Amino acid sequence: MRQRRWEADPTAVLARRWGRSPHELGTTAGETTCPDIWELDNGDVAVIGRDLTDAHRSRLPAGVSIAEDERLVVIPRITMLAAKADIPDA
Repeated sequence: MRQRRWEADPTAVLARRWGRSPHELGTTAGETTCPDIWELDNGDVAVIGRDLTDAHRSRLPAGVSIAEDERLVVIPRITMLAAKADIPDA
């Protein structure tokens, strides 16, 4: 089995939202599923979005791959732009 250089920590918890809430951005109509970006307590980042892995898997650019336990997640542009000020430079 190949050892990865990085593994997601399943014990890490959501610590701080990056950007504004989906309600503030108007990307939700009050339902319980909302695109969002969160910094975890260990510094990693969690992205909540639509799973479009199957739609993109066959047309990934050269050098890009998605492991069986990974997903390609899409979020609205406004969500990422709103998070820009909260994303550290280093």
